[in-house]
Amino acid sequence: MNRYDELYPRPLLQRDSFFSLNGEWLCNDSLIEVPFPPESSLSGYSGKKEEFYYRKDFSLPEGFYREDDEVILHFGAVDQLASVTLNDHFLLFHEGGYTPFEIDITPYLKEVNHLEVYAVDHLETFYPYGKQTLHPHGMWYTPVSGIWQSVWIEARPKDGVRSLSIKTDDNHLEIEIETEAEKAEALLHLPVRDLRTSFEEGKVVFDLSEVPHELWSTDHPVLYDLEIATPSETVKSYCAFRKIERKKIGGHERLFLNGKPLFINGLLDQGYWSDGIFLPEDPEQIAKEITAVKELGYNCLRKHIKAEPEIFYHECDKQGILVMQDMINSGDYSFFSDTILPTVGISLNREKIADQKRFNFFIDTSKKIIARVRNHPCIFAYTIYNEGWGQQGASRAYEILREEDPERLFDSCSGWFETEKSDFDSKHIYFRNKVLKGRGKLLLLSECGGFSRRIEGHADKEKTYGYGKTDSEEALTEAILSMHEKMTIPSIYNGLCGVIMTQVSDVEEEINGLFTYDRKVCKVNKEKIREANERLQKIYEESIEKDKQ
Repeated sequence: MNRYDELYPRPLLQRDSFFSLNGEWLCNDSLIEVPFPPESSLSGYSGKKEEFYYRKDFSLPEGFYREDDEVILHFGAVDQLASVTLNDHFLLFHEGGYTPFEIDITPYLKEVNHLEVYAVDHLETFYPYGKQTLHPHGMWYTPVSGIWQSVWIEARPKDGVRSLSIKTDDNHLEIEIETEAEKAEALLHLPVRDLRTSFEEGKVVFDLSEVPHELWSTDHPVLYDLEIATPSETVKSYCAFRKIERKKIGGHERLFLNGKPLFINGLLDQGYWSDGIFLPEDPEQIAKEITAVKELGYNCLRKHIKAEPEIFYHECDKQGILVMQDMINSGDYSFFSDTILPTVGISLNREKIADQKRFNFFIDTSKKIIARVRNHPCIFAYTIYNEGWGQQGASRAYEILREEDPERLFDSCSGWFETEKSDFDSKHIYFRNKVLKGRGKLLLLSECGGFSRRIEGHADKEKTYGYGKTDSEEALTEAILSMHEKMTIPSIYNGLCGVIMTQVSDVEEEINGLFTYDRKVCKVNKEKIREANERLQKIYEESIEKDKQ
């Protein structure tokens, strides 16, 4: 059974009506299993690539919607271009492979419905494409095309809840709703007592300063249930109370969570899977991987140049993993100017907007990604540009995107090609250990490590790629511990507030993960890595105390 059939795709705005269109479709007259992309083995598809003509017939259950309801068709993501037709009626043309879209299909419904999706993916670099390439090698991976997230239908009352915006700190909850209902109310479920408040002009604020409640943290991820009611329906959601702050202590910017020192200790997370490419076979594997990361003592994942289905962020909320969400790069990549020059210390000015049309589309996609994830408590920061890939107008991008989520932090330029407007001084260090020094912003070692270890029987390709070769569990573990001793720990005393190591798992040729690509082998000594990670937090706390003196 396709487990995505059973999974409600939107946990932060959940209503009773849900009809999945995942499962068997026709694609170019061959069978395909949706939502797996056609390039993946799980899709079962073996037809032509680049242009995909999807077809599916469906009938909604009797009583699925009422006479005054709107029936909404949802697509989680279709890469890169999609035209949607229902019962010979053209509905919508959508551009971009990482953002969701929805369509009101009520006027066109029949007893038996014929849905068609024509998807085109020539991997045009005008559109955000992440790490996809037509010629996979090294740190560039197999492309995906067509439908790669869930397709589903819901019945929504015309005066129902269309969207939610949830903002919290340690004592306050602010909810904004989009609805045509004349009145609505929010119910917050707390252990002591439930709080109920009516919306005024689409907004409500709960002040919990005098109400006992627990705070969300990576060690204690407490979530509270929410209900939003209009006269015609009640939708379910949830929230968490936590406060991320920056404080300048002894000349260094430091991070705090709920008033306590917070050292960001994370892994780069590509979000690739050996059988489904952009999705695992079973969504439960996402939860298991986050658990495995937690067991190693990490508290953060940098979601690297990919936007995930919401189940990923939901699991991070539940398990207490902070997420730094990357935006998706567009534009051509140059190995010489984007990698070689900055590696040898030559920095180019990328403040100018060279291609206004591509910049606008990148910003529009980034806004949609932020809108999709910002209600999740796990999100603490965003990366706008990575290593100059497609980078232009970084300061302007920071100004625009920060308005979308002013409570979160933004790393404008992860790695190099710095810009004045950024919350982080963000560095990538490979092949060596370098003691870093803070320069007035939050100092983040946003990529490092990348030590490879090949596990026979679990390697995806014969050719391999990494940033330093090891040949045993002991050698890989020691390389990581040595990096922390020589670079991370001395840098903490100079103001370092976080480190993000490459990476969660191997991906195709790139074998520098802590887990193999099939997730069957952990390649490091779990106990030693966990102890080292716990030590980094203690040293961070000690360094702050030292700075206070």
